[in-house]
Amino acid sequence: MKPDKVDRRIVLVFTVLLWLVTAWLLYPLINLDQVDASNVKQYLYRTAIGLTLLIVFFGKTLFDLIYPWVVGRKVPRLNAIFLTLYALALTGGIVFLMLRMFLLLVKNRQGSGGVLF
Repeated sequence: MKPDKVDRRIVLVFTVLLWLVTAWLLYPLINLDQVDASNVKQYLYRTAIGLTLLIVFFGKTLFDLIYPWVVGRKVPRLNAIFLTLYALALTGGIVFLMLRMFLLLVKNRQGSGGVLF
């Protein structure tokens, strides 16, 4: 087996594992109605870490889109289109999750009336 194939498989498995961890971290924001006021702070920190990972994925996607053009390599058009759509989907997801975090913040402020941190 070629070393390139092994390296690509390791990178693919690592990327899928990171996506699974990110999905697990962001899961409370999807089911925000089931979060009670007693553990809002825990969910806020957890989702902040998940959102940070999502922003890292977005930055890597932008790097994959822009870097080949900077060094003068030609990027296949289909690859550029899919990466652009992926970046737009990540942007929409980040905006949606930030709005959900804001709702979580408001829910915490109404429930306890205290300081969030």
